[in-house]
Amino acid sequence: MTGPRIFAPEYYARMRALESGSWWNAAMRDTATRWLTRAALPDHGLMLDVGCGSGQTMTWFARHWPAWRTLGLDVSRDGLHAARQGADHRVLGASATDLPLPDGTVDAIITLDVLQHLPLHGGDTQALAEMRRVLKPGGVLLVRTNAQSWPRTSDDEQYNFHKYATGELRGKLAAAGFVVHRLGSLNALLGLAEIPRELRVRRVVGTGYAGLLAKAPRPDPLWRIKHGWLRLEGSLVGAGLSLPLGRTILALAHADAKGGQQ
Repeated sequence: MTGPRIFAPEYYARMRALESGSWWNAAMRDTATRWLTRAALPDHGLMLDVGCGSGQTMTWFARHWPAWRTLGLDVSRDGLHAARQGADHRVLGASATDLPLPDGTVDAIITLDVLQHLPLHGGDTQALAEMRRVLKPGGVLLVRTNAQSWPRTSDDEQYNFHKYATGELRGKLAAAGFVVHRLGSLNALLGLAEIPRELRVRRVVGTGYAGLLAKAPRPDPLWRIKHGWLRLEGSLVGAGLSLPLGRTILALAHADAKGGQQ
């Protein structure tokens, strides 16, 4: 009933399959591309992928912004090994809460599905403070994380697992010194299909973190429909519409040019 836990080799193997073939990942990349394009990134720069995992985010980013340099960070050796396979990515072993980079040296940061796995009771705020520190004034931050929905999931102390409300994430970004441009919940309608599976898992393991439940994609005639619908949700949220529910939060912000943390 459960899936592989984060930092396990099986977790990264499944993540590679999902990132390369699932409609969800494809639609999320398309949405991120539109949001970052609207952010008017400079022609050149350094993009830091905090929690790079298998490295496919760096591959996607380099395809759209080929003049940029990329650097990936991850605490997991298995994640770093996966990132090096099949690509010439620069990666470092490091924690999101202690970035081994000088102040103001990064032009953009992307961190996907990382905040929810940081140590509870302050790990996410420390990581956001570190991201603000290494970003240049005006540098761009793109964050994706889990959204609290139904059935509600309590924090898991053993696996440091947390789900966010949109207001909570917005507040933590502002407190770290970021100006939020877009932030909202996605995967609203199609996320409803996940509820029966999560209820089955809850009957077995109780509340908390059940691991990566999504499995490698199979040929699906509805792939394009699902992909298109999630892209539409991303466009609506990017235009300022607030969806009433969703399984994922996406946020685009920039480092306050005044410098320092609020």
